[in-house]
Amino acid sequence: MATIIVTGVAGFIGSHTAEQLVAAGHRVVGVDNFRTGRRENLSGLLHHENFSLHQSDVATDGALDALVAECAPAAIIHLAALVSVQESVAYPELNFRLNLYATHLVAEAARRHRVPRVVFASSAAVYGNSGKLPLQESVMGNPVSPYGAAKLASESLLLGHARSYHFTAICLRYFNVYGPRQDPTSPYSGVLSIFARGFRQGEAVTVFGDGRQTRDFIAIGDVARANLIAATKADVVSGVANICTGQRVSLEKILEIFADRHPYAPAPRHAPARSNDILHSCGDTAKAKIDLGFAAEVQIESGLAKLIGTVD
Repeated sequence: MATIIVTGVAGFIGSHTAEQLVAAGHRVVGVDNFRTGRRENLSGLLHHENFSLHQSDVATDGALDALVAECAPAAIIHLAALVSVQESVAYPELNFRLNLYATHLVAEAARRHRVPRVVFASSAAVYGNSGKLPLQESVMGNPVSPYGAAKLASESLLLGHARSYHFTAICLRYFNVYGPRQDPTSPYSGVLSIFARGFRQGEAVTVFGDGRQTRDFIAIGDVARANLIAATKADVVSGVANICTGQRVSLEKILEIFADRHPYAPAPRHAPARSNDILHSCGDTAKAKIDLGFAAEVQIESGLAKLIGTVD
């Protein structure tokens, strides 16, 4: 059994990751300031003997450092972040603090207390509007938002620390994650959770742009499993890896799936495309398979069926 710190543990990805770690027999020390995380996301863990929760802000000097010194983890999974591209554009200073300075503090805590491994929640946003698909990790980053820029800078920061101070840093570039517990009430949430709630409530959902934009949608269960593997698999090396399905799906196709399940829902509304939105995105899966032995398992139809069945 390993002790693993998970930052942002009460969030969408954090809570699912903690559940999989505990189910695999590990001890999870969760950290969250509840800016966007929800305590109810942890309802299945709060009384588990292998889970503890600390309300703290990772972006505050010394907060994580003290916890790392106390529990001597085998790994830190750093998920705490400002999670929205649009919010990063509106609040660039907050984006810097939560998405880059916090990563610096994680790297420094790992250095000072000799943590063997750091797993970092990066993003496909580091690629920007690349014209060559599927996106490979060797493609030079060209972010089009403060969010993507901070994720790319965080990768470099962690990998530089790892080489200099002899720990392993694994940066996982998540593509479009969806599934239960993704907050549909936030305008910054993933589009699939917003669609799911709208269709279920009989509301006309809004599509920004013409709906032909494509994404590589990956189910939360697969992402949490990738985090588990990256934190616990023996003999992994520092680097970056796409966490994706390798399949492009258009919003038009997504809307067709929802409409089939909600035939009486009103037709979607269209609005102008948002600035900083990427038109097409799809990741190459080869490196994650080679480095981590990871491949996505959930198909979009079954993943959406589960999401639709759990939206309030």
